[in-house]
Amino acid sequence: MQLKRYCAGFTLTELAVVFAIVALLIGGAMMTLSAQVDVRNTEETQRRLEAAREAVLGFAIANRRLPCPAVSGATGVEALSSGTAADGGPCTTNYGGFLPAQTIGLLPVDAQGYGVDVWGNRIRYAVANLITGCTGTATTPHFTSKANLKANGVSCQPNDLDICTTATGSTATACASGAVRLVSSDTAAIVIFSTGKNGAITSAHGPDEAENIDGDRVFVSRVFGGPNTGGGAYDDQLLIVPVGVLYSRLIAAGVLP
Repeated sequence: MQLKRYCAGFTLTELAVVFAIVALLIGGAMMTLSAQVDVRNTEETQRRLEAAREAVLGFAIANRRLPCPAVSGATGVEALSSGTAADGGPCTTNYGGFLPAQTIGLLPVDAQGYGVDVWGNRIRYAVANLITGCTGTATTPHFTSKANLKANGVSCQPNDLDICTTATGSTATACASGAVRLVSSDTAAIVIFSTGKNGAITSAHGPDEAENIDGDRVFVSRVFGGPNTGGGAYDDQLLIVPVGVLYSRLIAAGVLP
């Protein structure tokens, strides 16, 4: 008698389970890869911000003043409202501009010469304009004028850039009354920052991110968070240069006092 052989196979249910497991494994791998890419991009952008800080401070040592921000619709050259490139003067904007990468000699840049983060967004830059605590009569602008910086001296402290941990309750000139600040008032001389991965997507900005690009002298720095976190989506990276760091570099280089 001849025996019949039957080949056992997977049922449709078993195949569906296998496909579901494979899809979950692939999805998990893709999520892990995406998270790793985001971490690398954040770290690279931080390195670019630190390089920008050193380039700005190097410019200050060589030129005995800070550069003004670049403005939109032009090139990555500092925008003085008056004065000369050699001696400096008032800026076209102190708070709503971009890193003057061409002026300070920083790479990489976009086609117009603006310094960019790893996502291709233009790096922002703000420099203090108002001052306080000066010994004797002081003339502004202080930080962006070669003559005034030398004449006013290191007793002058910045009196405008305010770095909050939330935009809630802030005004165009200060953090909310009683709010926690990242640094004390009269401390920040320079703010250099990236608008993050969502920088080019204005509709994706949370209230805290919007505070950083509204052109006033108040900025927000806090931990990263999604749309459902307090203050909304936030992935900006801010680097603050305290006035003490600026003065110490200039003193060490013999530029001041």
